[in-house]
Order: sequence, then structure tokens, then C-alpha cells
Amino acid sequence: MKLIILDQTGVINESSDTFIKTPDEWIAIPGSLEAIARLTHAGYRVVIATNQSGIGRGLLDMATYNAINDKMYKAVNHAGGRIDAIFFCPHTNADKCNCRKPATGLFDEIMQRYGVNLKNVMVVGDSLKDLQAAAAVGAIPVLVLTGNGETTRAGKEIPAHTQIFADLAAVADELVGEE
Repeated sequence: MKLIILDQTGVINESSDTFIKTPDEWIAIPGSLEAIARLTHAGYRVVIATNQSGIGRGLLDMATYNAINDKMYKAVNHAGGRIDAIFFCPHTNADKCNCRKPATGLFDEIMQRYGVNLKNVMVVGDSLKDLQAAAAVGAIPVLVLTGNGETTRAGKEIPAHTQIFADLAAVADELVGEE
């Protein structure tokens, strides 16, 4: 099985310093939906692993988060792609859970659900937490320069062997070729 794991905000949709709290605030990054479609057509299962502390902070409830995801699913489907599953952590740092990246709980769930080892699986994110979690489970950390990616790269703390791309479309170009 070909699998790719994506962070959500900053990779698929635009970031916001005040969190994405409504479906209207969810705006796809140019080229991201088409990239997911290309990955889908090339046989990849596209899975999201995302921290969503806005839920734990009380900025949005589960119904609103589900509505945001519904908008994303529809937009991806309209572009010809498919998101196989979303694994999310609703907690804040104060909760000290095992699912909030850089902890590996979300990735442990993915491995269990799909019966796979994540070695050689790309994990695409825009933050250091994404890259650290990927490295901790033996996956391939991939930094995109959208969202917080430029700031993350400037921090120079990224794990060894991190691959860096301009955006999700460039990752898709690398994996399935340019159209």
C-alpha cells in the first residue's frame, strides 16, 4: 500500500494566527487540492494527522470541526481526490496527551488502523512538531514552505534527512511526476 500522511493547516489549507474556527475561514492553499487528486490517482492513500488544539481551547466544537472537514472533503473530491482518514488531537499542550505531535500517538493509530510500518512513508508538515513526530516513528519527514514552513526551516532544528519542498504540489510532482 502506498500511503502519505499530511498535516492539515499549513499544508492543505491556509494557516491563521487565530485558528480556523469556521468553514468560511477554511481556505485551500493553491494547488493543494489538485496535489491530493494526483496522489489519489497514483494509488496513494492520503491520510491526515493533525493537532487541533482549537477544540481543547474552546474556540470551536466538534460539530464545527466536522463542518470544516466536510468542506475540505468536498473540495478535495471536487478536484478529483480522496482523503482516506483524518486522525486528530483535540488537546492543548497542557493536557500532556500522547497524541499531540510531536508525540507519536496519531501515528501509532495510523499504523494500527492500516497494519503498516511507517518506514519510507512521507509525512508532510509545516511545523517542527510534524517533522519530529515523523522522525520518531521512522517515517520520512517532509517540510513544505507553506503555512509556518519558512519559519520552521529558519529555525535550523529540523531532523536530519528532512526533505524540503515549496508546497504540497511540489511533493506530488516528486512522487508522481508533473502534469
